[in-house]
Amino acid sequence: MSRSATSTKDLRARRRPRGFTLIELMIAVAIVAIIAAVALPAYQDSVRKGRRSEAFNAISQVQQAQERWRGNNSAYTTTLANLNASATTPQGHYQIALSAPSSDPNALASGYVVTATASGSQASDTRCKLMAARVVGGNLSYGSGTSTVDWTDPGRCWAR
Repeated sequence: MSRSATSTKDLRARRRPRGFTLIELMIAVAIVAIIAAVALPAYQDSVRKGRRSEAFNAISQVQQAQERWRGNNSAYTTTLANLNASATTPQGHYQIALSAPSSDPNALASGYVVTATASGSQASDTRCKLMAARVVGGNLSYGSGTSTVDWTDPGRCWAR
């Protein structure tokens, strides 16, 4: 073998490929994009589900305040100001409203409905945009829904 052939062979043997090829990088980017496309919606759904506890807490506080009010008055109230309760949850993800359980003005003597309506980024929670608790004649029931409150499936949003 000639000297030049040997040195060329030695150079090729010493030169090892370093780094990644463009194809390998594109495959890695595609895999990361697929994982992100699956993980991001699941993460956002988990965050929304966690924020529902804010509504549950606000509704519970209104319920306790209503019972204190009823202990000193002859009927429940439909005014949050009477209960020293805020119309917005502390983080601002829900708006709180208080109403009579029916259009009958005498219904306040036996009950009320407190509703938490999702607002801001929480409004994307399509399954549980509305969360409510209803007290009628001493019986408590929970409900939830998108545009109206469904009182028949409380476990959908109120699961513990």
